[in-house]
Amino acid sequence: MIIKQLSVFLENRTGRLTELTGILAEHDINISAFSIADTADYGILRMIVGKPEQAAEVLRNRGFAVKITDVVGMIVPHRPGGLHKALQIISDSNITIDYMYAFASGECKATVVIRADSLENIIRVLQEHEMELLQQGDVYQI
Repeated sequence: MIIKQLSVFLENRTGRLTELTGILAEHDINISAFSIADTADYGILRMIVGKPEQAAEVLRNRGFAVKITDVVGMIVPHRPGGLHKALQIISDSNITIDYMYAFASGECKATVVIRADSLENIIRVLQEHEMELLQQGDVYQI
């Protein structure tokens, strides 16, 4: 239920993201989800990839600053109120969300990637409320 996320420091210059995606493509590493937060000079790319340990290693070897972070992936209905219900459960349990990003896959479901103050607590609470959690096999390449 805990998924490895890569956080990569990127200089804000033309071609840097293209270089990174090219390196991953060369090593047959798929990107399942990503988010970029940027400033004028740099950005932080957070991504879920098929082979996180290998991706971190090849990117470091090519000069990228990479950190692996544990996150939780939650599946919510892709309809109005689907995310709200899940966030209400988390909020009512006094769990602080550090950040999150999401993507929809088809018409029925959306996946939400969450970094929280206690991953163990968020997993327990979501399971108690019978919320669907993303498994490593859902995003990692074999």
